[in-house]
Amino acid sequence: MEMPARWPSRLTPPLFLCRVEAGFPSPADDHLDRELDLTEHVVRRPSATFFTRVAGASMRGAGIHDGDLLVVDSSLTPRDGDVVIAVLHGDLTVKRYRTRRGRVWLEAAHPDYPPIEVRDEDATVWGVVTHSLRYHRKR
Repeated sequence: MEMPARWPSRLTPPLFLCRVEAGFPSPADDHLDRELDLTEHVVRRPSATFFTRVAGASMRGAGIHDGDLLVVDSSLTPRDGDVVIAVLHGDLTVKRYRTRRGRVWLEAAHPDYPPIEVRDEDATVWGVVTHSLRYHRKR
């Protein structure tokens, strides 16, 4: 996969100092902390980072849904439990990377998809998913 030569201009919406309560509402601080550079927040290694969109439901149990945008760092070595993008028999897939007794598995987060044992010739990990972005407004 070829990476873009350089990143486009930065997106810098405002970042507010206060946190948003997910329980009971709290008084809002109208204090702007600074501008948020979204690229700085989700991309650690621009030359090794790519984005891809999810198709399917196999990772729903991990909070990754059909249509989500994934940020993937190809410079990271996967560790047990990481969500990865892998090429399996020529097709791209997103799964959880698992190691058990010296063996590697790609594991879905949905009961309808069985774990897949990976042999050297079967799959190549392209990168580790570091973030996922989801559109929440009803379409």
